[in-house]
Amino acid sequence: MLSIIVAIGKNYEIGRKNQLLCHLPDDLKHFKRTTAGHAVLMGENTWFSLPKRPLPNRRNIVLTLEKDKSYEGAEMAYSIEEAMRLCPSEEEVFIMGGASIYRQFFPLCDKLYITRMQAEFPDADVFFPQIDEKDWQLVSEEPHPADENHCCAFTFQVYVKRKNG
Repeated sequence: MLSIIVAIGKNYEIGRKNQLLCHLPDDLKHFKRTTAGHAVLMGENTWFSLPKRPLPNRRNIVLTLEKDKSYEGAEMAYSIEEAMRLCPSEEEVFIMGGASIYRQFFPLCDKLYITRMQAEFPDADVFFPQIDEKDWQLVSEEPHPADENHCCAFTFQVYVKRKNG
């Protein structure tokens, strides 16, 4: 099963200059707790943005179109089809970015783990696809207020794809 995990701003912003928009320690803990023991699939830019590579206690899969590239600690996929073959259908696999990877895998995913930040980021340069409520059902929400460690309020949300028809 393919799932997406992402933090987005009010206008679906997800990043700036290959970095996260802000530092939310509880969101990073949520990401680690949710993805631990699972495969995570990412593009090269996301791979290089990680402070520690590979992400520990996860199967790291990097998608690139350049067949001569490989990264220590990562399994390589050179097409979406190859990436899909590396992802066992009986296990949850997390798509973790970047923007191009999210766009390509969005229609293939069954579940979205969204951290919805209550802030706008006008200097963002990458965005997440719009979540259409007719296609996705919100099944859980967990709000978190802004505090001394978190610059903005945010809500953990989980959506599941609606079975149309």
